[in-house]
Amino acid sequence: MQSTMMRLPLSLNHLLERAGVLFAESEIVSRLPDKSLRRHRYADFYRRARALGAALQRLGLRKGERVATLCWNHHAHLECYFGIPAAGGVMHTLNLRLAPADIGWIASHAQDRFLVVDDVLLPLYRQFASLHRFERVIVFPFSGAPVERGFDDYESLLAQESPFDYAPHDEDDPIAMCYTSGTTGKPKGVVYSHRSTVLHSLVASLPDYWGLAAATACSR
Repeated sequence: MQSTMMRLPLSLNHLLERAGVLFAESEIVSRLPDKSLRRHRYADFYRRARALGAALQRLGLRKGERVATLCWNHHAHLECYFGIPAAGGVMHTLNLRLAPADIGWIASHAQDRFLVVDDVLLPLYRQFASLHRFERVIVFPFSGAPVERGFDDYESLLAQESPFDYAPHDEDDPIAMCYTSGTTGKPKGVVYSHRSTVLHSLVASLPDYWGLAAATACSR
């Protein structure tokens, strides 16, 4: 006897599609570095994450190549979590709490090709820029000031219309990575797959963990 269930590989792209199709009008609230709140919908997140994927493909990103992020926790960083894997890349979150020399060593060891960085974190980037040369530095502009010459403007890249197709992938393909803090030696990288990330997300959403739900809790 064989099961009659469909063979569907686990993919972070499926979660992105569900967010854009089934929860388009649901609101996302995130806090920017200046403490202000940014409110937009999952429909906006879906569109912008796919636009980021298209922009990275347009810049020549190839499957399995690393795109580093040096960002605070906000809506654009969320777009990176989905847009980079959608384009076939591996998102590498750089720990901004580490010493600049350690961040530079990690970026070099990971062979990061591109970097997405908040404009307010450019002073930190400059402290380790000599340790690893990124091909493109994409700046997310919080301050409203023009992005400096030599850098790419995150919003301008997303505004350029171009067709987008998810990169072909397997559920065990890498999509994200991070490094240890190196307390007992050189930092060591940990790589996550589509499969591991989807399963982790599903388990974390169970009632005994975060207890997340779309419905409003009933009063007792």
